[in-house]
Formats: sequence, C-alpha cells, structure tokens
Amino acid sequence: MSVTVRGETARTATSMDELRSYYLASAGVQKAIVELLWTATQSAGLIPAGTPSVDYDFPSGTAHVEIIPEAAKLNVNKASFDQFLTLLTALGVDGGRAATIAAGMVDWRSPSGAGSPFDSYYLSLTPSFQAPHASFQEIEEILSVRGVTPDIFYGTWVAAGNGDAGENPLVRRPGLNDCLTVYGVLGSGDVNSALAAAGGSADPMSPPGTLPGGQGIAANIMTGGNAIVTFRSTARLRLPDGKFSDMRRTVGAQVKYVPFASAENPYYVLRWYDTAWSY
Repeated sequence: MSVTVRGETARTATSMDELRSYYLASAGVQKAIVELLWTATQSAGLIPAGTPSVDYDFPSGTAHVEIIPEAAKLNVNKASFDQFLTLLTALGVDGGRAATIAAGMVDWRSPSGAGSPFDSYYLSLTPSFQAPHASFQEIEEILSVRGVTPDIFYGTWVAAGNGDAGENPLVRRPGLNDCLTVYGVLGSGDVNSALAAAGGSADPMSPPGTLPGGQGIAANIMTGGNAIVTFRSTARLRLPDGKFSDMRRTVGAQVKYVPFASAENPYYVLRWYDTAWSY
C-alpha cells in the first residue's frame, strides 16, 4: 500500500507539473505574438529584426519561444521536383524513397490528364482514395503522398556522432512539416532557407527569424501585412529551490497578422498545437 500511495502521489505531481508547464508555454506564445505585433506597428523594438527566438522569465519558470516565418519555408505548391529531392535528401531520406516522394508531391498537385502513375497505388489502399490533382490546401495532405511516413513528415530523433544511441545523445531531425508550407506568399523560397527555418544546417543562408532576402519578420508585417508566423514555445517550471524541472512542455501556434486599421483584429490564430516538437 505504501508503494502504491507513493507511486500515485508521484504521478499526480507529474500531471500537475505538466499542466502548469502547458500554461507557461502558452503564456510564452501569447507574449511573443503581442510583442512582435507591437514591434511591427509601434516600433517598440521588443523583438529585433532577424531574431530567431526569444526567452521569457516568468515567476513560475521560463519559456523559450522559436519564431518561424512561413515565408522562409518552401511553398509545397510551387517547389520543383529537384527542390523536393534536395530537401528530402538533406532530411536523411534515402535516394529511392526520396525520389518517389518528390515525384508523388508534384503529381498530387498536377492535373491528372491522361492518368497518373500514382492513381492505381492510391486506389489499391484500404480505404482507397484518389489524389485531388490540385493544389495542397493543408500541409497535412503530404501524409497521404506515397512514401511519406509520420517520421518523415513530423521529424524524428536520431543519435548524434557515430549513430550509436547508447553512446551519443539524441538530436532532432526536422521533418517536411518544418520545411514546407502552403502559405509561401513571397515565392517558392529555397532549400537552405527552409532548412534554416526548421533548425537544419545544410549551409543555411539566413537565420530562422529572417525572410528570404534578409528582411526581418516585423518589417514584413508592417510593410506588407498578412504575414504568417509560427511560434513554438518550450516551458520549464521553476522549482521551490530555484532550480528548473527536468520536464519540458512545448506548444505551438500559427498566427496570421493583419495590422491594418480596417481589420477587425490585428492577428488571428490559424492553428494551435497543444503538443509540438522542440529542440
């Protein structure tokens, strides 16, 4: 009975810490959203141009917020087969599968014409379906493309160094979700900027907080408007002894800014992720 009580007490404490961490991470997202808006519209200077992340110190803990502009990613509806292939190779997908996925993504958005070589594959699945042969409406459609797995789409953890997880720490490998978007209004971008936005290292040309061409996010919101930014916040609770909890909780939000006087709201949260990847 004593062991059971101690176990239940520990599990309850962990659940409470997880809930507190969730709200702490959410507070980091909300603060970053407002500070970026103030920086763009009121020259507040709270988040300088080119800032890839910000750290907030709250009484109950800290929140590390990554700022990822959608315009820095590759537009899935504009990228070429070669760009897809280069990106997939950089993400660690083997050559044969990378070529299949790249061709599948181009096929998915292309008119069917006389018939697609992928149609028979999709119709053979259970449940079966047909590729729309139209533009991707949501980035999650990529999960239905032939060859794409959750690890390839969402990313995964791999061992650093010689690849032995027993001797080397695990590091996160980004996925297609981190590098591709349906909101690439500034053009198709390039693989380097997409990897930089995802935290990759294939010779990135610009930091995650910078748009293609070196323009800062806040400047783009102010001059162009309708900018879409993803915020990803990772929280750590401060314990009574002043140290930080080992538990980390990450949430994310995709936000569209509309900083015009005629707009009903200066920004809209397009998506909220209760659970998100963190680095």
